[in-house]
Amino acid sequence: MAQGKRISTDISGEALAAIHELGAAARAARLRAGESQSHAAQRLGVHVQTIARVESGEAGVAVGHVLGLLALYGVAVRTLARPGQEPAATTDLPAP
Repeated sequence: MAQGKRISTDISGEALAAIHELGAAARAARLRAGESQSHAAQRLGVHVQTIARVESGEAGVAVGHVLGLLALYGVAVRTLARPGQEPAATTDLPAP
């Protein structure tokens, strides 16, 4: 298996949905900023394929790349909730 693409087989459907949501939020924020994936990759210091993997919601992408791309466009993920609990506050994720 290629490096960077290993994911746990125990990852829940809810977790995978959250990963896809983060990717969609990153893509939406980048498009609102009028930037290409290439420009985002240059600004973040990663390969353009990494941006594509983040935006497609690929579970094997490093969390630092995901959060870095979101932060690049001012999208903050501030509150997490445990399964079965409501978050204490909402996140700053834009609607997809």
